[in-house]
Amino acid sequence: MSIGRAGNEKSRIVVLTNANTARNNSMDLRSKNRVPSYETLLLLCCGITCGCYLGSHMRIPVVPLFARTMGADTFQVGTINASFLLMAALLSLPLGILSDRLGRKRLIMGGLLIISLSSFLLCFSTSVLELIGVYLLFGIGLAAFAPTMMSFVADFSPPTHLGRSYGWYTLALYGGMSAGPALGGAVAGWVGFRSTFIASGAITLAVFFIVLCLLPRARHVLVNRPPKRATGEVARDLVKNAPLLACWVATLGGCLGLGMFVTFVPLYAQDQGVNVEQIGLIFGFQALCNALSRIPFGRLSDRVSKRSHLATAGLIGLSISIAGLGMAHGMYTFILFAAGLGISMGIAFTAVGALISEVVCADARGLAMGGYNSAIYIGMMLSSFAMGALIREIGFRNAFLIVAMTNLAATGLFHRVFSRVHADRTDRAASDKSGFQR
Repeated sequence: MSIGRAGNEKSRIVVLTNANTARNNSMDLRSKNRVPSYETLLLLCCGITCGCYLGSHMRIPVVPLFARTMGADTFQVGTINASFLLMAALLSLPLGILSDRLGRKRLIMGGLLIISLSSFLLCFSTSVLELIGVYLLFGIGLAAFAPTMMSFVADFSPPTHLGRSYGWYTLALYGGMSAGPALGGAVAGWVGFRSTFIASGAITLAVFFIVLCLLPRARHVLVNRPPKRATGEVARDLVKNAPLLACWVATLGGCLGLGMFVTFVPLYAQDQGVNVEQIGLIFGFQALCNALSRIPFGRLSDRVSKRSHLATAGLIGLSISIAGLGMAHGMYTFILFAAGLGISMGIAFTAVGALISEVVCADARGLAMGGYNSAIYIGMMLSSFAMGALIREIGFRNAFLIVAMTNLAATGLFHRVFSRVHADRTDRAASDKSGFQR
């Protein structure tokens, strides 16, 4: 027994030493290239991400209500949201691959410019068809920005810090999401819809200039720069990567619920007597709880032996919260289940993001994160598009329940795949130990 403990302690020392060596090497490389440290880069990326989502999400609770003033029904509102989600879903994967080839900074700047332009164009929209066209453009911008920034964070993060890096990054992301809808609702109630869209575009344009002036190129910050493989070879490897595919499926299932929240909670809450400012608060509580849960659970995911267990727990909580939103009947019950949704997403998706970075090679991160973001947008798009028609037939409550059950099925598949992965690792460890003893 003492020999086993000594061996485990020795292995732990070796792992820590290797991790510290990798981090020190990356710091030496950054010093040589005169680029910011890990901590400074993380802070910069968090600020950029927060600003982007603050500006872009000011419109999220406003556009469905703006469309309703044009006579749009639930199906048409769902189609508007589905248009930007469809475009983001289609382009996240190819633009993720492009960021692996052309560089992260160019894609980030291009995405911010397009998002800003789409906000300004909303001011001139006078019909549902025009709103759909503008939101298609919005989807292109998101597809360029979101997977590229996630890949950039993984590029400069040491392997031992992936969980906390994504914890801080997604804290900034959902911090922007929490402030954006609340600010958008307040501005819309104060000066109107079109002024909200102008403010949204101006904030995003300011973030573009921050990126232009301050963000270094990805090739200067890579912790370990791998040799580049052909795109076809990378894609073939990822298609065979069962843990990565399971992460994508779990993300898609969870984002079916997020799509229901983003698209239909404003309409359902309004039908329950909740006004536009209170709807902004509901969105704000969801995203604030989502953001605040990222840091502790990001650190926890760096410490636990099985990140997938955290993801599974969070996804189950997400299903419960979505079902609860369908039974909400006033502002406070909406806030309660929205907060539960935020915490559950914080637990689940921080772990999933770190898992994806673990199970793929560095030269495939753009593609892997592109697939991850495609899963996000496909899930939200399917929910917005399909449930808009279904709600007319079965009502809000039953539609929310169907989405919750679908997410539970995706969670079960995710858990099964990673249970097999952990079992295989245990078998290999036992085999190696047995061979050593012999």
